[in-house]
Parts: sequence; structure tokens; C-alpha cells
Amino acid sequence: MSHTPARPPAEGYAGDVSPEQAWAWVQAGEAVLIDVRSDAEREWVGYVPGAIGLAWKQWPGMTLNPAFDTGLQAAASAAPDKKLVLLCRSGVRSIAAARRATELGLSAYNILEGFEGDADAQGHRGRLGGWRYRGLPWKQY
Repeated sequence: MSHTPARPPAEGYAGDVSPEQAWAWVQAGEAVLIDVRSDAEREWVGYVPGAIGLAWKQWPGMTLNPAFDTGLQAAASAAPDKKLVLLCRSGVRSIAAARRATELGLSAYNILEGFEGDADAQGHRGRLGGWRYRGLPWKQY
């Protein structure tokens, strides 16, 4: 049974997709996967091979990445006929990033559950959903 949390309809961005749907689009050549987690998260926790790493917020301090808009526009320009699917840790920052993409005139989808999924009762991630939990491709440095 999927642990995809219930979410209201998307407001201000193209929509929400499951990790499996996002990966199917990427494999079919229909989408570009953009990992909006910080560089530190991708390096320490893991990354999706082939994804574009473009932090929405940067560690330390989790301040907005001033190069995000330019990087996102470049990714979209390089693949003009493809959907943008955005991945973060748990599917929260990627919503904000998808809304920003919409403000820039781009169409972007949030990947539900993110890379690590929601925290369980003990505060641990990776046990209640997420890209890794779903068995989708990922690596660690």
C-alpha cells in the first residue's frame, strides 16, 4: 500500500506526481528530473543519477539559492518539450520551487514524498515512502 500523503489540488504549479510516475516520464524521455535539495543533502544522503542538481535553498542556513531561476530556465531551455519534475527531501521545498517555476512561465510538477519520505514516529526518514523507499534508482557518493 502506498503511503502517498493526501494533498489538496495543486495551486500555483502544474501538479503532484508519484515518484513512480515521475521516473516513468523520465525513462520515456518526457521529463527532466531536477533535484532541488541542497548540495549537501545530495552528497550526504544520496542522489538520482542523471538528475539535475539545482538547490532551491542552500546549506548552511537554508537561504534561497540566488542562481535558482537562471539554472531552472537553462534546464527548461535545454529540454523545451519536456516536463520538469522537481524532487526534494519530503515533497515540500519542491512545491515552493514548482510555484517559482510557474512564476517564471515554466510548467513544473512536484514529486510526492520526495527523496526520503515523511519521518516516522521515531523521527527517521526513508521508512514511510519516498524515492529510495520505492526502489527507484539512486546512489551515494
